[in-house]
Amino acid sequence: MALEIKKAEGVYLKTTDGKKYIDLISGISVSNLGHRNKSVVQAVRNQIAKYWHTMVYGEYIQSPQVKLAKLLTSHLPEKLNSVYFVNSGSEAIEGSLKLAKRVTGRGKFVAMKNAYHGSTAGALSLMSDEFFSNTYRPLVPGVSYIDYNNEEQLSEITCETAAVVVEIIQGEAGYILGNHKYLELLRKKCDEVGALLIADEIQTGMGRSGSLYAFEQTTIVPDILCTAKAFGGGMPLGAFVANKTLMDKFTYNPVLGHITTFGGHPVCCAAGYENLRQLTKSDLIRGVESKSSLFRSLLKHPDIQEITGQGLMLGIQLESAERMHAVVDECIKNGVIIDWFLFAEDKLRIAPPLIISENEIHKACKVILNALDATKN
Repeated sequence: MALEIKKAEGVYLKTTDGKKYIDLISGISVSNLGHRNKSVVQAVRNQIAKYWHTMVYGEYIQSPQVKLAKLLTSHLPEKLNSVYFVNSGSEAIEGSLKLAKRVTGRGKFVAMKNAYHGSTAGALSLMSDEFFSNTYRPLVPGVSYIDYNNEEQLSEITCETAAVVVEIIQGEAGYILGNHKYLELLRKKCDEVGALLIADEIQTGMGRSGSLYAFEQTTIVPDILCTAKAFGGGMPLGAFVANKTLMDKFTYNPVLGHITTFGGHPVCCAAGYENLRQLTKSDLIRGVESKSSLFRSLLKHPDIQEITGQGLMLGIQLESAERMHAVVDECIKNGVIIDWFLFAEDKLRIAPPLIISENEIHKACKVILNALDATKN
């Protein structure tokens, strides 16, 4: 895009040439409270005035970590009661894979086709698309891939499987929802063979799907929950959450079974705490579905084939990647930032800050519809 950002505030990005843009992608589902939320900014300032990095391996008790872990687990099922802080979604996945190996004593994993879990070596190994992974082989061995929502392929999960990694709503596939019956059968299969179920809610978390985490709208509870992106309120922060009986496996053989220098940085945790506090105390999450419905009602156009997704994570299906790119360029030209998906390049991604107003939704949709008209062959 080559946009030089001078300032960001709320749902808007401002560039050095004086232009103002409605941000419909939130830094890829990061800025759920909008850019530079005043309370989050103040929480960062308050923590910086006390201390920054000290050491995060557990030697010191740091209240921002404790407060955030307590608040997060208070909103999760009882079995998800132990939090390991990291810096990003990829690191949350890496830690989860290690924990699954440590708990089960197994080394094989099952992942979903067209899933995206990050770009580090372990996370990349979970990606079925050879275009992104082939250059970096050899990767972590023992990973097999199945089609999401295909019940017959659940037989690929066996007594050799350490864990199955699943996005409740597939992100880079174009916001594909998990079938509830399928997820129930997946949970049951994991229980039958003793495999852990890892839920990647890195992109869906912090209210974007219409609940704090998307799994809450199903009947399943994962063994390990991965969170990042919007979790830090705009600061780099991730975590994986499991039962303490599982997480304790990291404390011996070897000691410090998983280590990170900056994971749980006190400034990031202070931002994350205020971010989560606002999300859970306000009506923002409860208002996600009505805003989603407004987008769907306004985006009526003969060239829109389908709208996938849930909440404020919507995929607008067009006829080709070429048309999609033309629409993106036209939208940017007219003040709306929008983009696409890694594995669905014929879809437009809509994932605005949750604070977007109805008036701003109307303005953004008008730009999108005009762009569809302007790029029509």
